[in-house]
Amino acid sequence: MAGHSKWANIQHRKGRQDAARSKLFSKLSKEITVAAKMGDPDPDKNPRLRLAVKEAKSNSVPKDVIDRAIKKSQVGDGDEYEEIRYEGYGTNGVAVIVEAMTDNRNRTASNVRSTFTKNGGNLGETGSVGFMFERKGEVTYPAEVGDADTVMMAAIEAGAEDVESSEDGHVVWCADTDLNDVSTALEAELGESESTKLVWRPTTTTELDLEGMQKLMKLVDALEDDDDVQRVTTNFEASDEVMEQL
Repeated sequence: MAGHSKWANIQHRKGRQDAARSKLFSKLSKEITVAAKMGDPDPDKNPRLRLAVKEAKSNSVPKDVIDRAIKKSQVGDGDEYEEIRYEGYGTNGVAVIVEAMTDNRNRTASNVRSTFTKNGGNLGETGSVGFMFERKGEVTYPAEVGDADTVMMAAIEAGAEDVESSEDGHVVWCADTDLNDVSTALEAELGESESTKLVWRPTTTTELDLEGMQKLMKLVDALEDDDDVQRVTTNFEASDEVMEQL
């Protein structure tokens, strides 16, 4: 029975992973469709689409899925999605930004509000936490691409603003409007990046203990489980010890 139980647990975990992977593919495909519909369906002529395709590829989205998403944007009777940003607070006053893409504003607003409430959070007004973040471009590279000085020099030449290097890798920051040019220049110097995307970078953070982190992750997981939610950003800070326990 123990063997059967173990196999059942493995199957259950794999099922959860497959479901999460499918949901991620769906969200990345939606971003590609919207980006292509808003501009040119050719990634080389549409910076937003180029970034969306690049992010999809970095998450192992198959080429045929990407191509279908682009073609879907050219269908006249396709779904019309609206981009909405929600702002609120999680446990201990942690700031939370929720970016959504929806064809039904009322449904999404109701679901997001309910999720905050059920998980100890509080949905605020637009701008209630946005001032704690900056909109930035983020390009990440693995540690083996080079040492900190090598990446720093490449980033300076590319027009980036800042670099954070650690044993886990390198994160290059730039102005949101420069992301396409900076990432292209970095690729010419360092090769393909792990990830290239627009993010909300916290300018102030809130420290959490283990209990606080557990509560926050429950809220974030519930929000990200919503099909309309594209991404969730918070300004939490936690020690390495707390993250290991988590």
